[in-house]
Amino acid sequence: MAFSERIARLKSSLIREILAAAQRPEVMSFAGGLPAEPMLPKVDWAEMPASMGQYGMSEGEPALREVIAAEARKLGVPCEASQVLIVSGSQQTLDLASKLFIDPGTEVLLEAPTYLAALQAFQLFGADCISVPQEADGPELATLRQRLEQHKPAFAYLIPTFQNPSGTRYSEAKREAVAALLDEFGVTLIEDEPYRELVFDAGSATPIVSRLKKASWIYTGTVSKTLLPGLRVGYLIATPDLFPYLLRLKQSADLHTNRIGQWQALQWLGSEHYQQHMAELRAFYRIRRDAMQAALLENFDDLADWQVPQGGLFFWLTLRQPLDTRTLLDAALAQNVAFMPGEPFFINPDANPGHLRLNFSHVAPERLGEGLGRLAAVIRKAQGAV
Repeated sequence: MAFSERIARLKSSLIREILAAAQRPEVMSFAGGLPAEPMLPKVDWAEMPASMGQYGMSEGEPALREVIAAEARKLGVPCEASQVLIVSGSQQTLDLASKLFIDPGTEVLLEAPTYLAALQAFQLFGADCISVPQEADGPELATLRQRLEQHKPAFAYLIPTFQNPSGTRYSEAKREAVAALLDEFGVTLIEDEPYRELVFDAGSATPIVSRLKKASWIYTGTVSKTLLPGLRVGYLIATPDLFPYLLRLKQSADLHTNRIGQWQALQWLGSEHYQQHMAELRAFYRIRRDAMQAALLENFDDLADWQVPQGGLFFWLTLRQPLDTRTLLDAALAQNVAFMPGEPFFINPDANPGHLRLNFSHVAPERLGEGLGRLAAVIRKAQGAV
């Protein structure tokens, strides 16, 4: 059977394989970015108009686009509802952007590490990915300038707020500097913000797109981390030079995002009960973040280094004695613990051993110590055998 040459670049998702293996009820999973089920809001379908079962506009529901544009303007993003496209989760933004920009050999600029599913999407379309290492407050600026001088990336894909997997939140100074460099070199920015609202500590930072003066941009977000991932409702906001092409690509992909999910998202976004839900969600996750920090200090203090995330859903650990953490998966699952190895978050996994991404939203605080103790024992045994 003859498939497209693209299929040769199609990689299975390690995170999906781990989540499948972690379905057993006895397994404590620190692997996926799963919202806590007790905090999934109860939804009411009773008032939904029957017309929501009909085909809709490819752009998305007009009222939802207005709300998203209004919320984005509050963050400083210069936009109108006409620039908003409702997508099937922000993952679809990555697919549409890949179709718009990437041919085999097209260069794209990424953080190191970066979001695994973005890396997979770009590589599927044949991108030549270039990375910039992260510091505690954002990318290494000298390296970023060097990459932009030496290459001509079609776009830069960045996650500046509670980055997945590292948890990094860019400082205001780094955001200004990154925007200035992208303007200087005329590089389009795709800014991915799924975790912006999951903030636990003081401080905030306005989006990079709000600082751009010349470069084109796409700003994307989702309700998957704040409401219900099963709604599959996300959005992108794009500069007028890009929006018509993204709209046509969306139409050819699936006609429109499901209207039932859009209607449900509209009942929440911008409302008083949404703000109350978000306050409760932040408090709930802050407790779990703090519980994981305490459990990590107890079990990993001599094994790894990490920063306490100020938001998002993940801790990013760097082992002091590096080893390929993918080799630990089977032993960890045998101890009924699942985690996400760090290597696949890099363009060259084999050259970046010794990292783990641990999700803190899914496991109850009283079980964290037990699970992390088992994982630490697996690591110690592997390091002793090296």
